[in-house]
Amino acid sequence: MLTVDFTRFPLAAGDRVLDLGCGAGRHAFECYRRGAQVVALDRNGEEIREVAKWFAAMKAEGEAPAGATATAMEGDALHLPFPDASFDVVIISEVMEHIPDDKGVLAEMVRVLRPGGRIAVTVPRYGPEKVCWALSDAYHEVEGGHIRIYKADELLRRMREAGLKPYGTHHAHALHSPYWWLKCAFGVDNDKALPVRAYHKLLVWDIMKKPLATRFTEQLLNPVVGKSFVAYATKPHLPVAAK
Repeated sequence: MLTVDFTRFPLAAGDRVLDLGCGAGRHAFECYRRGAQVVALDRNGEEIREVAKWFAAMKAEGEAPAGATATAMEGDALHLPFPDASFDVVIISEVMEHIPDDKGVLAEMVRVLRPGGRIAVTVPRYGPEKVCWALSDAYHEVEGGHIRIYKADELLRRMREAGLKPYGTHHAHALHSPYWWLKCAFGVDNDKALPVRAYHKLLVWDIMKKPLATRFTEQLLNPVVGKSFVAYATKPHLPVAAK
């Protein structure tokens, strides 16, 4: 299940891609399939080991084209172990709401992105997220949990302040908002509640089968209750000094 829309965020074979805070690796895997040179970075060592196993399996099964590369590594988003302008593309999906120093993370992403490069940022959308916070303290008052809720204009302002030039936005995963509302209402850790189990089965069926009815419904509802807000931006080239 991808949050970044690669029809709006084009990726070329050979692009150097950083998936920052990659988690289970969903965007990193897609970039690898598209022929990119991918680095998947996360501070969670267990998840990184799993991502590395999946990269190896994809290579063994021939899922990535010739020339594509994939590396999984542990790292700190505030102190990226890469030189300036190392990447053509940076993706950070559902991460910034967890990090106290989000300005520092943006600064590091801009530093390692080459001039003219592209960045995709996704965060939980304000409205659906507010409902989750209202229904459950346990949803966000946990170690490593969500510490802020972004309004769209606030995130875009921070991106501009970091030196980026936003060029597009959209919302995603409308069908997932009710699932998280149910989780918050019945207990975030309570997966046995009948409404939660039933809705989860619906989501799994939708992800696996991709039926037209649910795809159309989600596209229709995304502008209203999409769970994620997605913003795309470029890093401008430095102006050429006049002689």
